[in-house]
Amino acid sequence: MQVDLELLARDAGKAVGRGDLIIVIDVLRSGTSILNALTNGAQAALPAMTLEEAYKLRSKHPEYLLAGERGGHKPKGFDLGNSPLEFTPERVEGKTFVITTTSGTAALVRSRAAKWVLVGVFLNALVAARKAEQIAERERIGVSVVLSGEKGRFSLEDFLCAGAIANSFATGRARFSDKVQAALLAFKQAENDLTGNVMKAKHAEHLVQQGFKADVDFSCSLNAFRTVPMYADGKLTLYQQTASSNL
Repeated sequence: MQVDLELLARDAGKAVGRGDLIIVIDVLRSGTSILNALTNGAQAALPAMTLEEAYKLRSKHPEYLLAGERGGHKPKGFDLGNSPLEFTPERVEGKTFVITTTSGTAALVRSRAAKWVLVGVFLNALVAARKAEQIAERERIGVSVVLSGEKGRFSLEDFLCAGAIANSFATGRARFSDKVQAALLAFKQAENDLTGNVMKAKHAEHLVQQGFKADVDFSCSLNAFRTVPMYADGKLTLYQQTASSNL
């Protein structure tokens, strides 16, 4: 099984073209927020590329929550921002929400033509890797990890997370590209102080300055969750077999 890595959201189409299963990463913060929301009982998340698209979906479905950010902060008229800590069971259980963010939702939408799209972050790195491995071997396809990045640029935290996911594939069952090998080496160097090393990233520094240090801390909890969001038919839901797996 070949495992490749695309460093920027705009390159998701390359992974789609290869016919790969795609794991989309946006550690800070939409991927972590989506995972936490669905794990806390949200029915589904609908990623939108633009604010206009999000508002339009809300107008058609007034019962939907609006979530996301622009410039790190909650847009006008939104119910939730992009802090994963906002997505508590009290706020999201049984609800469908539209989410639009600067980078993460763009990576998801650009991956939507793939048959299989999963969301992986530090919180579920192990289970995301193992579930991707199971599906890819069954379907006889490769795996591509797609980094959301930060405003179209490379992001350290997503690269380290790609390494964490690579580290979680079963030994001897995957062939890593050079970029995946580099991410794996970087993660192994950083894993003993994962939060401290992520805090060196420009985006993490920006979030701390804006008062979101708790979000960064929460997002760096490695393998704390055993659930995996799956993107299909325009919406994100939990991959249902995860709960019954032996991972």
